[in-house]
Amino acid sequence: MSHSIVFSESGSPDVLRLAPAQVGQPAAGEVRLRHTAIGVNFIDIYQRSGLYPLPLPSGLGSEAAGVVEAVGEGVDWLRSGDRVAYAGGPLGAYSSQRLISAQHLVKLPDEIGDETAACAMLQGMTVEYLVQRTYPVQPGQTVLWHAAAGGVGQIALQWLTAMGAKVIATVGSAAKAEIARALGAAHVINYGEEDVVARVRDITGGKGVPVVYDSVGKDTFQISLSCLAPRGMMVSFGNASGPVPALSPLELTKHGSLFLTRPKLGDYTASREELEASTQALFARLADGRIRVTPSHRYPLAEAAQAHRDLEARRTTGSVILLP
Repeated sequence: MSHSIVFSESGSPDVLRLAPAQVGQPAAGEVRLRHTAIGVNFIDIYQRSGLYPLPLPSGLGSEAAGVVEAVGEGVDWLRSGDRVAYAGGPLGAYSSQRLISAQHLVKLPDEIGDETAACAMLQGMTVEYLVQRTYPVQPGQTVLWHAAAGGVGQIALQWLTAMGAKVIATVGSAAKAEIARALGAAHVINYGEEDVVARVRDITGGKGVPVVYDSVGKDTFQISLSCLAPRGMMVSFGNASGPVPALSPLELTKHGSLFLTRPKLGDYTASREELEASTQALFARLADGRIRVTPSHRYPLAEAAQAHRDLEARRTTGSVILLP
């Protein structure tokens, strides 16, 4: 019997429940997939809580790895037994089996395990588009990355360091500071104990950084603006502490003619060509060891609510997965 996590009202993790699910045969263009590992991400929390409203009732989850069980008409590049992964498409990854359009899937190389894929696809492709396309970081540049000990942050530290960039990493504890240093951060700031803006200005000789990557949101937004050099770019890509308050464009002028963007992965992987290019860039770095990703927290599918509680409370570091 297949099972999935569903919810019929927005709210706390308590709204999530495990329910039996009937999974039929794939239609044309679809695949029936048996999940082996499922990624848990902050966007799942935003959707469950109602910050990103969904039509209800709904499933949850947009990232997983698994094995193809059956293919529908017209799917000629996949067959039963193929290992695949995805990050995107209709929600429903929090399940033991599902039907999904084949266009969202990519084949997994033999050297990349299912658990690695489940916790690296969404976060790794996010890092790829942020540092290579949203703001193309150049070797030798110094950048600021908030929440550097989280899942996205840990991949970003490795990716940027391998590119020859210097990362100023912010973290919330001494333990997380050690993680950031071990992954290549040139400078680590514990925002619970230090003045982030003063430290960044000191590190950069008063100039500020050309780009800030901020997934924290409300608590760090104004700090981030104050850390930027004139004509720098503020990349706001998450709301872990809550949504950013309304902003007057004159704030960007006041801080030095800044650029502000609020990107999302789907706009950078909208075509099959972009999806393939992004995943291949990630897979190449995973395969040759420039990036190492393993889940730091594993939960049974039935304990999805607890996974959300721990992630929201910042009790986790690195990547979180569910196991069907």
